[in-house]
Amino acid sequence: MTASSGVSAVVVLVSFIALWQLAVLVFDPPAFIIPSPWAILQEIAAQPGWYLSHTLYTLWACLLGFALALVIGVLAAVGIVYSRILEHTLYALLVSLNSIPKIALAPLFIIWMGTGLSSKVAISMLIALFSIVIDTVLGLRSADPDAIDLSRSLRASPMQILFTIRFPNALPALFAGMKVAISLALVGAIAGEFVASQVGLGYVILVAQGMFLTTRVFAAILLLGVLGTVLFYLVDILIPWHVSHRAAQAAPLQA
Repeated sequence: MTASSGVSAVVVLVSFIALWQLAVLVFDPPAFIIPSPWAILQEIAAQPGWYLSHTLYTLWACLLGFALALVIGVLAAVGIVYSRILEHTLYALLVSLNSIPKIALAPLFIIWMGTGLSSKVAISMLIALFSIVIDTVLGLRSADPDAIDLSRSLRASPMQILFTIRFPNALPALFAGMKVAISLALVGAIAGEFVASQVGLGYVILVAQGMFLTTRVFAAILLLGVLGTVLFYLVDILIPWHVSHRAAQAAPLQA
């Protein structure tokens, strides 16, 4: 993310909030329908510690689920690329699981693992896993066949080919999958909290909705939006060497 794009994003966000505040002042809708941005900020400022504790719980579940999805996803992708059996079994199983709405599986994880953190981590991992596997498999398979054939002619082992040719070639695809997966991991953590939890931003939204505390719902949604945006760009920072970043930096010069 370049400095200019960051400034543009901030300008757009501030403009949207200003228009929202202006619309609330002009049309004066009931607070339980849509509160003003200022009221939402006041809600968070009134209980910063309480909101922080719920945010940290959701963040921790998201990060654990994402980390598990990353490790398991990369290992599964390597297995799929190097094993015909896994390609026709594990790959097909992942495609089938991905076609099932994950929220439908959340109650099962609650039954199996209880209402604690582990069930939220498992749901988060399951939702984030597919994008990492698919993108990593694509990256591993897109390595230059001539380079692989040359390495084999020089008696390179499969592990040497993996770490010197296939894996470096797969890094752009892997990081692209990670950028998608981190957002999905946050969705999975919230889905688990919706089903059964007594802490987390999903729990805050669910309870506030039942009590018609719309301002609190918006406050939790705002924190989720900030959290998801920060996590996305943190992953994006990991790939400053990628061609997409170089192209973004060179575009203003070419203009």
